[in-house]
Amino acid sequence: MDINYTCTDRFLKYVKIDTQSSHDSDSFPSTKKQKDLGIILVEELKQMGISDAEIDKYGYVYATIPSNSDKNVPVICFCSHMDTSPDASGKNVNPVIHRNYQGGDIILPKDKSKVILANEHPQLASQIGNDIITSDGTTLLGADDKAGIAEIMDAANYLMTHPDVKHGKIRILFTPDEEVGHGVDHVDIKKLGADFGYTMDGSDLGSVEDETFSGDTVHLYIKGFNIHPGFSKDRMENAIKIANKIISRLPPDSLSPETTEGKEGFIHPVNIKAEVDSAYIKFIVRDFDNAKLKEKEDLIQKIAEEVIKDYKKASFEIRIEESYRNMKEVLDKNPEIMDYAVEAVNRTGVKAFRNSIRGGTDGCRLSFMGLPCPNIFAGGHAFHSNLEWISVQDMEKALETIIHLCMIWEEKA
Repeated sequence: MDINYTCTDRFLKYVKIDTQSSHDSDSFPSTKKQKDLGIILVEELKQMGISDAEIDKYGYVYATIPSNSDKNVPVICFCSHMDTSPDASGKNVNPVIHRNYQGGDIILPKDKSKVILANEHPQLASQIGNDIITSDGTTLLGADDKAGIAEIMDAANYLMTHPDVKHGKIRILFTPDEEVGHGVDHVDIKKLGADFGYTMDGSDLGSVEDETFSGDTVHLYIKGFNIHPGFSKDRMENAIKIANKIISRLPPDSLSPETTEGKEGFIHPVNIKAEVDSAYIKFIVRDFDNAKLKEKEDLIQKIAEEVIKDYKKASFEIRIEESYRNMKEVLDKNPEIMDYAVEAVNRTGVKAFRNSIRGGTDGCRLSFMGLPCPNIFAGGHAFHSNLEWISVQDMEKALETIIHLCMIWEEKA
């Protein structure tokens, strides 16, 4: 496929725009600066000739590549998120290209204590001769998911400039706030008007993902009893200490992110706010199996009950908030979605493989909103950290996958 690739230049431009989302905001999007990228993307899409490109009041970018086929082709959507994770700074990102990587560790130039160790990043072994992009070490890079955006934008540019490549109607959707769990809260599915979708938000080259964790958030509220510490013997019930006991009773060698892999789920305390008279613990709970997800939530309840029973005045309350569900149960009803994705990857010369995500994507919730939506590799690695990296060549293969997918849906129609 003869392509004048623009995805790297686009990517280097996009990562410099600070779009970090926030867990501590009640607005939508959670940070206004996410719209800064959306406005730029709309302008670039219009420059390609995509006249209906728009950003709505919520920060969603919608656009259409019109069909050039005489066939009745299902409408396909490609989706990526504009925000970057709150877990590491996304301000003043300075991308660095390490040309013709020849193996070994990669020392990041602005903070030499940040080293991408080859023995901890085995994917680097397949990158010999490729061009690796990192941050300078002081921020994350933003490949999650500005790589996906750059790939979709380059694919749109290619399709708009190559009318000989036959395809059906293609819809583009860029979302805010994916990293804080609200990426599709205000997506207008009817307006989007797509039959099937693909998020470009995966990692390893060739990966096509049709299964995710099911995820919930567990909010645990603890009420203690406070009294002047000079007169508190046998009377004070310290909520801070109660919270500590609850967390300490979680299994030390299992059921945590740091002790699990593959299809193993976990219980993960991610936030605690505590004073003597009250405390709050936020857990995220994950499992591929919904029944096992509930077992983990029941375990939190059981631990809290066992701890609280030793206190006369203290109490607790649990609230469970659904985050997303394993999209596999939706995608299995339309196996051609995955079959076509695998074929598209294989057509690029890369061997496709099916994978499960130890996490979630916008595609999880979109699938249950009526838009079956698996996930395709975008090429990034070490997400949410200053060690994040991606290769130019992997991005280009992701771009080629998008184009082949558009062609395959038209061919099969």
